[in-house]
Amino acid sequence: MSIEVGNIVEGVVSGITNFGAFINLPENKVGLVHISEVADVYVKDVKDFLKEQDKIKVKILSIDEKGKIGLSVKQAQEKKPEEQPQREQRNFAPRPQREGGAPFQRNDGFRAGGNDFRRGSRFGGGSGGASFEDKLSRFLKDSDERLTDLSRKTDSKRGGRGGGRRR
Repeated sequence: MSIEVGNIVEGVVSGITNFGAFINLPENKVGLVHISEVADVYVKDVKDFLKEQDKIKVKILSIDEKGKIGLSVKQAQEKKPEEQPQREQRNFAPRPQREGGAPFQRNDGFRAGGNDFRRGSRFGGGSGGASFEDKLSRFLKDSDERLTDLSRKTDSKRGGRGGGRRR
């Protein structure tokens, strides 16, 4: 098989460094597997995963204008279904479904994972009937109080306002 980006070829480990491993490829070419492309897990030392003269399959990631070849061992390995990354294995609770299979839509103001002004949050107060203007004025008042408090704390650490430099 020819040396082209995207191909998977077999090579022999010819040298190991602290940043990766050099691989002898077909057509008398040499490529580098960076330490980040050696395995799917954290690699502290390449020697824990590869030994010189090992025959391995590598995927060709890049070939630059100088002829340097970037390789990957982990991308050359076929993933089994049980080896999927953690983010794909999350088990979410199934969403409630209607008879036709469509998920229920909530329109009671609930929003997962955050504060919503309609559901008893700090600014909404759970009053339900408060107008937007009331909520906005409560938010502005709270924001001004926090800003004033923060300003007092930082001024006391700096030695007060308007002091500037005195000689």
